[in-house]
Amino acid sequence: MNHLVLGIESSCDETGIGLYDSRAGLLAHTVFSQIDMHAAYGGVVPELASRDHVRRIIPLIREAMAKGGRSLSQITAIAYTTGPGLAGALLVGASVAEALATSLSVLALPVHHLEGHLLSPMLATEPPHFPFVALLVSGGHTQVMRVDGVGKYELLGESVDDAAGEAFDKTAKLLGLPYPGGPVLARLAAQGVPGRFKLPRPMIHSGDLNFSFSGLKTAVLTAARQPGFLPDQQADLAAEFQEAVVDVLCAKAIAAIRQTGLKQLVVAGGVGANVRLRERLRDEMARRGGRVYFPELEFCSDNGAMIAFAGAMHLMAGRQPAERGGSFAVRPRWPLAEVSG
Repeated sequence: MNHLVLGIESSCDETGIGLYDSRAGLLAHTVFSQIDMHAAYGGVVPELASRDHVRRIIPLIREAMAKGGRSLSQITAIAYTTGPGLAGALLVGASVAEALATSLSVLALPVHHLEGHLLSPMLATEPPHFPFVALLVSGGHTQVMRVDGVGKYELLGESVDDAAGEAFDKTAKLLGLPYPGGPVLARLAAQGVPGRFKLPRPMIHSGDLNFSFSGLKTAVLTAARQPGFLPDQQADLAAEFQEAVVDVLCAKAIAAIRQTGLKQLVVAGGVGANVRLRERLRDEMARRGGRVYFPELEFCSDNGAMIAFAGAMHLMAGRQPAERGGSFAVRPRWPLAEVSG
């Protein structure tokens, strides 16, 4: 059976809509980023994020349908992010999806936000195949998973404090860089030389697959406050910070590859766009006769395409939500491992 799935993503500060056809592939996707609005506050303001989703979501749905050349009457299911994320923001997408699904008499499919990221590299022209190891690196999560199929996820390790993306953002703020700090810090790092400062590689020899980045952020602050630290040394400090994060991420990802015996590594989430991380993991996997897969850059940040695709994958695997009698709820905190079944 062919499925035409509308995907809605509203977990944080991007409103994303995707339209995926299980035979023709991705037909269209539209995204509106709230970065400029939140920049004035130096970070995401949840109430403002929710209100902006309300303003943007219907026009973006209309735009995606027009781009994809399909009508609402042709949709067979609506997938939406139900968690994790900001409660108010999630409720906007969930309520629109459930109301629209009811009006069209089609399925509404709650989707885990991280599952969307996890499966997003499969939208590429040369996708990975199950099973594989996945490194999820975003602003809120750093996890290593074994993925054996749709809905078959085993958590191998995760951050015990700050996620990698969160560490990038917080470190950028400590250095006085503008919002959004992570990408700005990465660009600054490209101008510096790692090694001129000595920063720790937290938990790199811990013997497990867990991560810790909060101490690294503190080490940056300590270095920047040393007598004699000059503004023109910022790039070198940023480069050393980035190298430390990449060293840890690579070490844990390769350890997971060794532990599982698999040859495919998938990297997903916003930090997956980091150029240095991509370079290092490509080299590391090539040396071991394996391959690493990344999402297209447009799918590294939050988007509706990955949610539509995840929903379609569940339908094609014969997995459908239980009848809920018109009720629904969002899950701001939702472990990905709970999706497995």
